[in-house]
Amino acid sequence: MLQRLVSCRTTWIAEIATAFYILIIALIAQFTGLSLVLFPELGALSHDILKRPHGTWAKAPLMLVVTPLMTGVVGTLVTRNLPYGMVSVLLTVGSAILIIKLLRSPIAPAISAGLLPLTLGDPSWWYPPSLLVGLVLLAVHSVAWRRLAPPPLPPASISELADDIVEEPPSNYSWIPFFILFLIIGVLLVDLTGRRFLLFPPLVVIGFEMFAHADICPWAGRPFILPVACTLSATAGVIIVGLLGAVPLAAVCSIVFGIAVLRVFDLHVPPALAVGLLPFIIKNPNYEFPIVVAAGTLLLTLLFHVWRRLNALKATAPIQCQA
Repeated sequence: MLQRLVSCRTTWIAEIATAFYILIIALIAQFTGLSLVLFPELGALSHDILKRPHGTWAKAPLMLVVTPLMTGVVGTLVTRNLPYGMVSVLLTVGSAILIIKLLRSPIAPAISAGLLPLTLGDPSWWYPPSLLVGLVLLAVHSVAWRRLAPPPLPPASISELADDIVEEPPSNYSWIPFFILFLIIGVLLVDLTGRRFLLFPPLVVIGFEMFAHADICPWAGRPFILPVACTLSATAGVIIVGLLGAVPLAAVCSIVFGIAVLRVFDLHVPPALAVGLLPFIIKNPNYEFPIVVAAGTLLLTLLFHVWRRLNALKATAPIQCQA
C-alpha cells in the first residue's frame, strides 16, 4: 500500500515536471522565433523520462541527444534535395532506422525527428540546432532527475518491464517488410489526398515500436484504443491553438490534456503526447488535422492486425500439417 502511494505521488510530480518542461521549451521557441524548438516528440520523451527516471530512455542521455540530431540532419538533407514522395519518405525513415540500429540507440522518437521536416516541407538548416535546445536541456534534466529519484523497488512490475523492453532497440527485423508496406500505403494515400499528416511523424514511431515489439508492446494488445487516444489529443491540440494561439500556456494545456487521455485509457503510449503538440508547428491547423490523424492511426491498426493474423496462421501451419 505504501509503495503504491509513493508511486502515485512520484507520477504526479513527474507529470507536473513534464508540463513545466514543455512550458520552458515553448517560451524558448517563442523568444527565439524558432517554432521547431518545440519539437513535438519532446512531450513524449520528457513524460517518459521524468515519470520513469530509471527507465530505458532515461538511462541513455547521450543517445537522447545524438540520435534525433543525426536523424534530423538526414531529414533536412533529404527535404532540401528531394520532393515529398515514396523515395524521400522511405529514404528518411530507412536512414533513421539504420542510425538507431548502428548506434544501438533506444530513442525511437528519433524517427519522427527525421521525418518531421519532410512532412512540413521545411528545409531550413535551423532545424537541427533547434532540436539540440530541447534535447540537451532534457538530457541534463534527466541525469539530475535520476540522481534525485528514489531507486526502483524490486520486483519491477510486469508493465514496467514491458515499457523498458519496448523502448529497447529491436533484436530482429523480420517485421520490416510489413512496416515498409505500411509506409508505402501511407505515402500512396498522401499522394491521393494531398494530406501529408495521414502519415504524421509520431505515427511512424508508434508503428515502429508496435511491429518491433509486438508480443509485449503495451498498446499492441489494445490497438483500437490507439486511434481514439491519438484523435482526442489531435482534436484538443487544434482547439487549444484555435482558442489561445500557439503560445506557451496553450502548449502546457495540450500536454496536460494528452497526459489525462493516457490516464483515462490506462495507456503508456508516449508518442501520442506528441500528436497534441503538432498543431503548434503546423500553419493554420484546422478540423482536417484530427480527421487525418484518425485515418492514419486506423490504417496502422488494421495493417498491424493483418500482420499479426498472418503470423499466427504461419505459426499454426506446421501443426495442422502434422495432424
